[in-house]
Amino acid sequence: VLGGDLKDLYDWTLECEIMAARVSRPITDPLAVKEALEILGRGQSAIIDASATGPLDEPVVDFALRIGVAKVITLLEEAILIDGAPAHAVRAKDAHALAPRTDEKSAALLLSAAEACKRGIPRVHVLNGRQQGVLVDELFSNEGVGTMVHADSYRIIRPLREEDIPELLGMIGRSVRRTKLVERTYEDIQSRIEDFHVMAIDDNVVGCVALHEYPDEHTAEVACLYVKLQHEGRGYGIELVHHAEKMAKEKNIPQVFALSNRAADFFTGKLGYSAATVNDLPKKRREQYEASGRDSLVFRRSIS
Repeated sequence: VLGGDLKDLYDWTLECEIMAARVSRPITDPLAVKEALEILGRGQSAIIDASATGPLDEPVVDFALRIGVAKVITLLEEAILIDGAPAHAVRAKDAHALAPRTDEKSAALLLSAAEACKRGIPRVHVLNGRQQGVLVDELFSNEGVGTMVHADSYRIIRPLREEDIPELLGMIGRSVRRTKLVERTYEDIQSRIEDFHVMAIDDNVVGCVALHEYPDEHTAEVACLYVKLQHEGRGYGIELVHHAEKMAKEKNIPQVFALSNRAADFFTGKLGYSAATVNDLPKKRREQYEASGRDSLVFRRSIS
């Protein structure tokens, strides 16, 4: 973590009972790496003087690479703004295209972070130190805060694993209780596990979708769409639906449908689905719908 007064930071680690030790050499000293690795090897945090460098100058990146960090967090007095608004995540390869849409300081930070990623740092997080509790928010949340410039795919959509099922059930339970989703058991999901995909951030599941095929009717259902409450509003639901549609297209399924009792605007307004009727459902799915007693609306979309 870069930024702030070194003594204050060290005192803070003592106050919070974080095991830490100060590196006796500045970050520009080649021997500082060996000393820092020894401290880290003892299970302590290494506090090092980087006051003679800028937050993402070459000596800082060199040091980070040599101790093998997964991310660099910079605690500064400004945030990266793109088009006047905070930017949550930026791919390193997009930094040059986005730089003209920021102010001079933001552009410099953005390009420096992208260069660090290019050199081998997987992620650089730029935090606004004026924000109360920003470092704790960054360290103890899946996505963190501030702006993350990343070289890797920190957010992926992947097949559901069996060990994910308890997490999935807990995640969708709230929506089931509010009748937005059909209730499912462990066995229900396990028996059709190949239908389910999840969105994971740093391998923490934050959303899900399923694609249930009806090959005789040449259609498939986009089902079990859910995004955790704290991750709503980021477009993840749209990404998950597009992922399901892509899977259907790869299987030469010309049309998909979805049932929802709350998300009509989402499917018709944002995803281009058209309203349909229960009679448009595959026979087996229609029978399930009628037996459930739910009042879901039906939507469909051609993807051929």
